[in-house]
Amino acid sequence: MSEIDYEKLAEVELQKDEVEDTQSEQEETFMPPPLEDPELNINHPYYDVARHGIIQLAGDDNSGRKVITFSCCRMPPSHQLNHTRLLEYLKYTLDQYVENDYTVVYFHYGLKSLNKPSLKWLQTAYKEFDRKYKKNLKALYVVHPTNFIKVLWNIFKPLISHKFGKKITYLNYLSDLREHLKYDQLNIPQEVIRHDENLRGKQKGKPPPVVKVPPPRPPLPTQQFGVSLQYIKDKNKGELIPPVVKETVSYLKRKGLQVEGLFRRSASIQTIKDVQKLYNQGKSVNFDDYHDIHIPAVILKTFLRELPQPLLTFECYDHILGITSVESSLRVTRCKQIIQGLPEHNYVVLKYLICFLHMNNKIKDAEVKKRTYSKTVHLTTESRSTYFECLTALQDQI
Repeated sequence: MSEIDYEKLAEVELQKDEVEDTQSEQEETFMPPPLEDPELNINHPYYDVARHGIIQLAGDDNSGRKVITFSCCRMPPSHQLNHTRLLEYLKYTLDQYVENDYTVVYFHYGLKSLNKPSLKWLQTAYKEFDRKYKKNLKALYVVHPTNFIKVLWNIFKPLISHKFGKKITYLNYLSDLREHLKYDQLNIPQEVIRHDENLRGKQKGKPPPVVKVPPPRPPLPTQQFGVSLQYIKDKNKGELIPPVVKETVSYLKRKGLQVEGLFRRSASIQTIKDVQKLYNQGKSVNFDDYHDIHIPAVILKTFLRELPQPLLTFECYDHILGITSVESSLRVTRCKQIIQGLPEHNYVVLKYLICFLHMNNKIKDAEVKKRTYSKTVHLTTESRSTYFECLTALQDQI
């Protein structure tokens, strides 16, 4: 089929989608999306586009990468939206995050004949996003795909590299996102939620029978991930620093302190799972074998993320959030109080990690020093100030 034939077929499939949507929701007219962000500053350089809420930042995915959503249902009719400006705004938004790994969620529902960009615009958009944008895009989730998407894929297939194609995942239902993202952080349009409910309502047959899930297996004696610090301590002859923490920190001290983007970049999910499995089985791990300094950094982050109880504990959560509201002269005292209230193993691991982060004081190069604190630790100006106060308090306790 020629490109023209595919374009006609795409239009036919889109019209079919509209008919189905109309029948299921009894909607006969296209309703412009409401203003999504009434607090948006009118002086925003792309206020005319941004006010619709088509593109939004939506927290992090399960690997700590920033998530950006694109909602077709929030696109007004084409005569009300400058698609060239939409493309510019999309690049403007992505430019703030493409230096790090990021994820995009595309909500396809709501794309109609009245608001869809032209095929030429889509081709231009793909070409505009050069390697800078594609390299650090780690996943593109297409939610509620239809035959229209399949036709588009055939049109763009000659342009899309195999490597980029592997980043695309099609999800039929919103619940499928939970496996990959922090679902509650997503600002999903109500229209998309209703459409998802309609799709589920059309499922034929009775609900699947309830399957009895066997009780979870007890953790291995050598388990490192997903178990408490107390469990690891008990299984390691009272050693307070978990082996995975000690080994990753030791390796990063030797080879990672001057690496740009440490703790910001992700690594192969399969590799991380393989390394976790080795640790959980009590086997040795040689990070030199992987030729990627970011793997031990991701392993350390993953270990902390999978702790059943956070390192600073749930009990301390509100107290920590309240530090910024404490008078500046009293913050160090307040930090000491919080730290002194931690369980012994939490305190020792926290001390070990902060001493590791504090090593950059010994690095003479100012740029490396800046990179280690501001990029590795991901702190805002205010939270960085609080971090140093907490660090001072912890050092006083050591």
